[in-house]
Amino acid sequence: MKAIFTHKLLIAIILLAALLRFYKLSALPALNADEAAIGYNAYSLIQTGKDEHGNSWPIHFQSFNDFKPGLYFYLVIPFVAILGLSEIAVRFPSALLGVATVLLVWLLVRELFPKNKWLPYVSALFLAVSPWNLHYSRGGWEANAATFFITLGVLGFVKGMTSSRWRLVWPIAFVASLYTYHAARVFIPLIFISLLLIYRESIFNNLKKYFAPVMLSFFLTVPLLLDLTGSAGMSRAAGVGLFADTGPFWRINEQRGEHEQLDSKIARVLHNKATNYSLAFLQNYTEHFWGEFLFLSGDEIQRNKVPETGQMYVHDLFFVVVGLILIARRPKGWGVLLLWLAISPLAAALTFQSPHALRAQIMTIPLVIISAYGALSILDTAKGSIKNKTLLFIIYFLLFTIATWSTARYLHEYYFHMAKTFDYSSQYGVKELVSYTINNQEKYPKIVVTDRYDQPYILFLFYLKYPPIVFQTDHTLTERDQFGFSTVRKFDKYEFRSIDPWSQTRQEYPGALIVGIEKEIPDGTNVLNTIYFPSGRTAFKMVGN
Repeated sequence: MKAIFTHKLLIAIILLAALLRFYKLSALPALNADEAAIGYNAYSLIQTGKDEHGNSWPIHFQSFNDFKPGLYFYLVIPFVAILGLSEIAVRFPSALLGVATVLLVWLLVRELFPKNKWLPYVSALFLAVSPWNLHYSRGGWEANAATFFITLGVLGFVKGMTSSRWRLVWPIAFVASLYTYHAARVFIPLIFISLLLIYRESIFNNLKKYFAPVMLSFFLTVPLLLDLTGSAGMSRAAGVGLFADTGPFWRINEQRGEHEQLDSKIARVLHNKATNYSLAFLQNYTEHFWGEFLFLSGDEIQRNKVPETGQMYVHDLFFVVVGLILIARRPKGWGVLLLWLAISPLAAALTFQSPHALRAQIMTIPLVIISAYGALSILDTAKGSIKNKTLLFIIYFLLFTIATWSTARYLHEYYFHMAKTFDYSSQYGVKELVSYTINNQEKYPKIVVTDRYDQPYILFLFYLKYPPIVFQTDHTLTERDQFGFSTVRKFDKYEFRSIDPWSQTRQEYPGALIVGIEKEIPDGTNVLNTIYFPSGRTAFKMVGN
C-alpha cells in the first residue's frame, strides 16, 4: 500500500512540475532576442542546412558574434519542424528538460541516500516549485538544458558504480552539457575530478571498466575542442569575462597614485592585476552565496528575475541553514552535493556580471536537496520530541502554510506582476510591432526601427519568418561592441538604428515608417499607431514620414 502511495506521489510531483512549466508557456515571458536567435537559426537549418550567417551545421552558432554553443539549437529543430517557427517551439524542449530534471533529482537522491525514504520525494517537490529552476525552464535557455545533462551525468556516474548499463550514460551526458552551455565547460572538468576523488577506491579497483567511458568522452569532445581553436574559442570570454571589466585595472592606478612613488616596489607588489582581479573573482564567487541574492532579491538583471523574489523562497533560508548544520555533523554521503555546490558559481565568478543566476543555475540542484533535508529533519525532530499531537499538528500546519503561501505568492508575482514590472527588459511589444509592420509594409519604401531594444533584427526575422536563404546573402554584421557583440543594422526594407535626433532621422528617410520609443518621438508628431507594454506604458510609436 505504501509503495502504491509513493508511486502516485512521484507522479503527482512530476505532473505539478509539468503544469508549472507548460502553463502559458508561449506567452510568459515575452520572447527575447536570444530565444529568437535559437528559433530562427533552427528554422534556417531546416530550410537551408545553414545558420543565419550561412555557416553549415555549426557546433557554435555565430549569432551576434557571441558564438553560442549549439546543442540546444539542434534540440529545437524537430519542434520548429512540427510546430512551426513559434515561441512554443523554442521553449518546449527546455520545459520538457526542466520536468525531466525533477525526475533525475528523485533518482539521484534515492541513489545517494537509499535509507532516507522521503528525501527523494521532498527534493523532487522542492525542485518542481523552485523559482530558480522554474524561471529558466520556461524559456529557451541553454543553461537549463545544461543543468539537465549535468544532473543526468552525475546520476549516471554514481549509478555506474554498481550498474554497467549506466557507465556509458555519464560520458554522453557530461559531453552534451559541454556542447550546450559555456559555464558547463568550467563545471564539468571540476565535478568529474571531484567524483574521481570521492569514488577513487571503487574506480581504481575496476579501472578496465572505465576505459570505454573515458575514451568515449574523449572522442565526443574532440570536435568541440577543434572548434574552440577558432573564433568561437575566445569571443564569449572577451565580451563577458572578468578581464573585460576595466574597474579593477583602473583601481590599480588609483591605488598606486596614493603612494609617493607610483612605480615603487611595494606599490607594484601590493597593487597589480593579479591581486585586484583575484579579489574581484573572490567577491564574485562569494556573492552567489549571499542571502539577499538567494532568498530576497535575486539577480540584478531584470530578464533573470521575478519581482520581489530571490532565487529561492525565503523559508528555504531556514531549511538550508538547518540542513548545512546537520550535514556538518554527519557529512557521510554528502560529498558529491557539497562539492557540486562549491564548484557551481566558479564559471559565473569568472565574468564581470555577478552574482549571475543564469550562469550559476546549476547551484539549484544541491541547494534544493539540502533545503529538503533541512525541512525533513525539522519535521522528524518535531515528531520525535513533541508528544502533544495537537501542538505537533499546529507546527506541521504552520510549515505547510508558509511553504504554500510562498509558492503561491511567487506564482502570483510571475503571472500577474512580472510582465508589468519588467516589461521593457523582457521585450514585450515587439511581436505586436512586427504584426503592424507586416500589415502596412507595402505602404512604405523603408521601415526604420529604433535600436533601443536588444538585437531587434533577430526578433523581426523570427516573427516575419523571413526567408533564411534571402537573409544569408542580404546582411552584414557590425563590428563587435565593447561587450563583444555584433548586430545587423538592415535587411530588405528594414533598418535598425537610433531615432535620435528626430529631425535628422526624418530628413534622412523621406516617406518611411519610423518606429521609436516614447522618448524618441517628440510631442506633436502625427503618430499613426501606439503599442503599449502590459503595464500600460508606451512601448512604441509609429510615425509615417
